[in-house]
Amino acid sequence: MTPEELVTAIRAALTTASEAGEFAADIPEKLTVERPKNREHGDWATNVALQLAKKAGMPPRDFAEIVARRLRENAGVERVDIAGPGFLNITVGAAAAGELARSIVEAGGAFGQNETLAGLNVNLEFVSANPTGPIHLGGTRWAAVGDSLARVLQASGAQVTREYYFNDHGAQIDRFARSLLASAKGLPAPEDGYGGLYISDIAKAVVAERPDVLEADDETAQELFRALGVRRMFDEIKASLHEFGVDFDVYFHENTLHESGAVQGVVEELKTSDLMYFSDGAWWLRSTEFGDDKDRVVIKSDGKPAYISGDLAYLRDKRSRGFNLCIFMLGADHHGYVHRLRAAAAAFGDDPASVEVVIGQMVNLVRDGVPVRMSKRAGTVITLEDLVDAVGIDAARYSLSRSSADQTIDIDLDVLTKRNNENPVYYVQYAHARSAGVSRNAALAQVKREDGFDPAQLDHETEAVLLAQLGDFPRVVAQAAELREPHRVARYLEALAGLFHKWYDARRVTPFGDEVVSDTHRTRLWLNDATRTVLATGLGLLGVSAPDRM
Repeated sequence: MTPEELVTAIRAALTTASEAGEFAADIPEKLTVERPKNREHGDWATNVALQLAKKAGMPPRDFAEIVARRLRENAGVERVDIAGPGFLNITVGAAAAGELARSIVEAGGAFGQNETLAGLNVNLEFVSANPTGPIHLGGTRWAAVGDSLARVLQASGAQVTREYYFNDHGAQIDRFARSLLASAKGLPAPEDGYGGLYISDIAKAVVAERPDVLEADDETAQELFRALGVRRMFDEIKASLHEFGVDFDVYFHENTLHESGAVQGVVEELKTSDLMYFSDGAWWLRSTEFGDDKDRVVIKSDGKPAYISGDLAYLRDKRSRGFNLCIFMLGADHHGYVHRLRAAAAAFGDDPASVEVVIGQMVNLVRDGVPVRMSKRAGTVITLEDLVDAVGIDAARYSLSRSSADQTIDIDLDVLTKRNNENPVYYVQYAHARSAGVSRNAALAQVKREDGFDPAQLDHETEAVLLAQLGDFPRVVAQAAELREPHRVARYLEALAGLFHKWYDARRVTPFGDEVVSDTHRTRLWLNDATRTVLATGLGLLGVSAPDRM
């Protein structure tokens, strides 16, 4: 019995009791069941009696008793207990629980998908590193977390557009161009410029493409280095992300907002809004009304637009493209953006909740107990390539995605290169490889799923808890999407892998000695393959491979 099937049974029990006049209450469209924290309390629990009893004018326990009595009539329900003020703890029969294994195998990769976010059109912007250097470790974390978030949102029914905001306008690009020109001339980097071997590499590539660049005056040369250098740097960034398994649907150029007049247009529009006002020769956004510590200048007293003006135009552009939710994934130094972007949404007449800002914290690399701080190529920061070179793509993505984005994390390179249970990605991938090995051995022993299935045979304690964990996968995916926390999938997979390993040690799929192949072996193979299906799907949501051999 899947959680969805149990919800259907609860709805049927409520409907039958209501039609019989045992209570009068509207049955909510959304009903949920969850796994109890204590396994002794049953397989599933629901608080539906607490939800509906007040409207029905009844004590919750009395309401719960009516629902429990009706549920006990369901052939798949073994026991229903009432706990506390009216919680229902439900134990399903071994046969009903075991049916889940077949359901998962038959559903394949679709198991876990849900429609909780159907109708939501999401613009998810992440990474968006300035094209002035390789992607640093913080941007690498956003690549892993952002892509995983996009996947769980899509698995929950949302339409998602992955977007990279290409910062090709402003002072940082000027510094980048001056740094390239200085390197090409053999001069030290400007005091406020960029260093590292990558600057030298790009400068040489630009000179090779345009040998005449060093014959031009400095202003002309700098513009050439700006155009050609930024293009090459961004090509490298896109190539690195693609190798990391992250691609974007849209690369949005900041400069187009200024060249098209979009910035000026949105500012003029907002001047007529109550959320902008003129004071001390400047135009201000009333962002304090949305929790900001101070109102923000949009047009400075010299008449030039402040940086936030571009953000306003960018948000307006996103909304004009039909997105009803815009998620910005930003670094730890961008807390102020939460309030000002919500204020901007309100100024455009939108619900401030249509803008979400996810703030990420720092990542530290450790090797031999010592922090790793310097990159061979970038010179000052650790890059995406440095991490991948050290541990590989799978370990890098998994380790960056398995913790909440708002936590500072330490990545221990020594742990991630180990091939044992200390390494969390190895632990989960090994469970998948082990389950694939079981299937191969079963085929050699002529144990075939299609020859028989008796879910009542899955009556061992390790099978009960493994099935319950498998049944929880759709809820975990939906919750990860709703809370914007893809790390929940990783932690779920680690728990699932642990339960699978215990089951593997306790039960055999292939016959032993003179034992004859039976439905018991075949049914256990269904459970093995169901576990492999969920492990592969979960790893896929994190952008991590599911190897059949390790």
